[in-house]
Amino acid sequence: MEQHANNDTPNARVRADLEHLGFDAGAHLLVKLALGQVEVGQCIAVRGQAPGWQAQLASWCRAQGHAVLPAPDREPATGTGTASTNHANDTVLVRKGSAQAGRWRGAAHTGHSDPRDEHAVAAQALPAWGLAARGAAVEAGSPAFDFRLADKAQLWTDSAADLYAQAVAAQWSADRDIDWDDAPALPGAIEDAIVQIMTYMVENENAALIVPARFLGQLHPHYRELQAALAIQVADEARHIDVFTRRIRRHGREPALSTAGGQASLKSLLDEPDFSVAGFLLSVLGEGTFVNLLQFLQTEAPDPLTRQIARLAARDEARHVALGMSHLLYRLEREPDFRHRLARAVEQRHDALAGTAGLNEEVFDALILVAAGDPNPAAIARGAARVQQLMRDMAAGRYAKLIRLGFGRDEAGQLAALHTRNFM
Repeated sequence: MEQHANNDTPNARVRADLEHLGFDAGAHLLVKLALGQVEVGQCIAVRGQAPGWQAQLASWCRAQGHAVLPAPDREPATGTGTASTNHANDTVLVRKGSAQAGRWRGAAHTGHSDPRDEHAVAAQALPAWGLAARGAAVEAGSPAFDFRLADKAQLWTDSAADLYAQAVAAQWSADRDIDWDDAPALPGAIEDAIVQIMTYMVENENAALIVPARFLGQLHPHYRELQAALAIQVADEARHIDVFTRRIRRHGREPALSTAGGQASLKSLLDEPDFSVAGFLLSVLGEGTFVNLLQFLQTEAPDPLTRQIARLAARDEARHVALGMSHLLYRLEREPDFRHRLARAVEQRHDALAGTAGLNEEVFDALILVAAGDPNPAAIARGAARVQQLMRDMAAGRYAKLIRLGFGRDEAGQLAALHTRNFM
């Protein structure tokens, strides 16, 4: 059982018996472990039999900030090592010092690993903390790392850890969770329409992968919960690209048309340098709209395979929207005027894209055909009505998110209407 010495006497109740182990072979570890059992100012007894061990102990203790004392005639000690008869001439006392020693001296504190602890996550992550785990002590003289995203107020959300845990629990496999054989042959025009929609979705998901991946490399690892949430979002998008491509090829097709206007719209997302603004345009407005599109396909697609894919991808995209929303709510609570920057971003993007064609006409027509399920006048009319309802649902979804972010009703309506015609 662990016992401690009385601070007022030089006697020790904890012993390190080194036997024949020298300090060049690890004896210091036994001394260090024994010191870990006592408080500052208390003593341990150290006994050894290796040649020169006392001189080595004295040198090690000086370097570590501990004091070596002469041992009393007897000291009833128990602790690490093998029990043996005590002799005053081969036993010394070590009093534990209070100074940090060795590489711990001057080390920087970096918060706490548990984000729920008070002051766990720093308002500003320092360059010298580098790649260290949050909560670690960083040795003085460590190199500085240039992580551009190191200001908590401009990137954080308290929901990151929970959203990451949800994402881990909700991961799905393209091979295990999708029945690729449940894909009956469709009329040629309908299959072509699905291929066009999937082609459009792949290029949008390429943007949705690259944007968070780009910021991920700029994010200070101190904010590890957000780092993990962004990383798994990138993995989600890679999986979506895979399954959309496999759906294109399911009946021997190749990808269809990618338009200049669609590419220009997506490039504007990649060009945005601000983390919060990019998240607003991509995750909140773009992927929020994309959720509506996937839900539409989940309901309207004529084949079970496409419906399965849409259902699984929509679940992921809804989580991405939640991460973007939670960050913006965190930032806007602390910086309400940042709403003006978000509004300007929507207006500037709209103006920059005003000369483009907007949504690929082939995609719009493909949505009508998919909702119709059959290329005849009555079915086409029904499909067109459903696509018009999809557009209204998308606008309503954008409006609701803008209201939740604190925009006034009139401004929210105007900004929702200005969002790119390319959906993303």
